[in-house]
Amino acid sequence: MSLQTHLVELERRHQALKKEIEQEHHHRRQDDSKLHELKRKKLQLKDEINKLRQGVSLH
Repeated sequence: MSLQTHLVELERRHQALKKEIEQEHHHRRQDDSKLHELKRKKLQLKDEINKLRQGVSLH
């Protein structure tokens, strides 16, 4: 898998988590632990995307 393909996949997953978090916010009985876990995963993806982009720009 090329670096660009990997970045696109990570960004796709990040957007999917963003949508899932938004949907969870709209539930009457939102699950705070699920919401926390989704946000944690989203942040991890964002950090990985940023690290990969910084590595690309250095070369």
